[in-house]
Amino acid sequence: MIAHPMNAYLNTLKVTGALVLAATLVRCSTSAGEAGSTKPQAAPAVETVSLKKGLLSSVLNVPGELISYQQVDLYARETSFVKTILVDVGSEVKEGQVLASLEAPEISSRLAGAESRGKSQEAVYLASKANYDRLLETSKTPGTISPNDLDQARARMNSDLAQLEAARATQREVGNTRDYLTIRAPFRGVITARNVNPGAYVGPSGRGSEKPMFTLQEQKQLRLVVSVPEAYTAYLSPNDTVDFFVKSQPDKAFHARVARLAGALDARLRAERIEMDVMNDNKRLLPGMIADVVVPLPAKDSTFVVPKRAVVNAPEKVFVIKVVGGKAQWTPVRTGRTVDGKTEVYGDLHVGDEIVLAASEEVRDGSDVPQTKKTE
Repeated sequence: MIAHPMNAYLNTLKVTGALVLAATLVRCSTSAGEAGSTKPQAAPAVETVSLKKGLLSSVLNVPGELISYQQVDLYARETSFVKTILVDVGSEVKEGQVLASLEAPEISSRLAGAESRGKSQEAVYLASKANYDRLLETSKTPGTISPNDLDQARARMNSDLAQLEAARATQREVGNTRDYLTIRAPFRGVITARNVNPGAYVGPSGRGSEKPMFTLQEQKQLRLVVSVPEAYTAYLSPNDTVDFFVKSQPDKAFHARVARLAGALDARLRAERIEMDVMNDNKRLLPGMIADVVVPLPAKDSTFVVPKRAVVNAPEKVFVIKVVGGKAQWTPVRTGRTVDGKTEVYGDLHVGDEIVLAASEEVRDGSDVPQTKKTE
């Protein structure tokens, strides 16, 4: 009996499907067996570093200001008028050089009156002295001059002498006042401001001209002033060398030495004022310039230095993780400077302690650390 072609085709498909199903079941069974036979892998070793001491040096970039070594505003000592002006803005002057002369006719009158009173008092004194000398000479003859008359003559002479000295003091006072009509430079420097002209009415501050007649600055020597934050004041010492740059000459590095430390913190900035002396003979630098100052902060003593990532800055505390007896131990620390990925730490630490290199709060305090791998 001959089978129908369609029935033969269906039988072939059934056989093929059964073979595919059997092969799939065999593969799944094999995969499940392999998966069931895989052993759990060991946890990776925790990288640690041995704690040791070192010196950590850094630099501090702070803005600074160049100011003149000395500066003064010059006012007229006496109310007067400007007679002549001998300098102008930019004039270089020497100590004691005359800058301007003033005139005040009433001072000359006062001086003439003081001189007249002095001469008058001198004549009175000479007369009383001559009288006393005569009485003294006569008293050498017994019974001629009473002791009382001699005492009165001596007292009158001393009184006239005191009056003469007072008159002379008044005369010197008026003479010194007249000397104030000549304005002189108190030190060498440069005139940076001139606010008067001949004929101007001038006087002390608040009287006459409100502005000073001249402003004098010493520019051949300048002060570089910086404010160093409190955290860095312990690293500075006198004679430390600093470098600084100014915008007008960005390719030129200038040098200065620390000359003065304030020794106290500014109440507003909480920073210490530091001054450096800068020689400026060629006048390349000008008072008022803002400088970019590079302050060296050398290490004073060796301290514990760890990689920055070994320090955990948690909200409740800052700590490193020590490995002690195979367990993690959170150790609180205080941090110092951080330079080039390294941080100074202070706390209950000892040389040789094993510190977790990549510390985090995921390594819980007291948790097991079965395997470690030291990193230099």
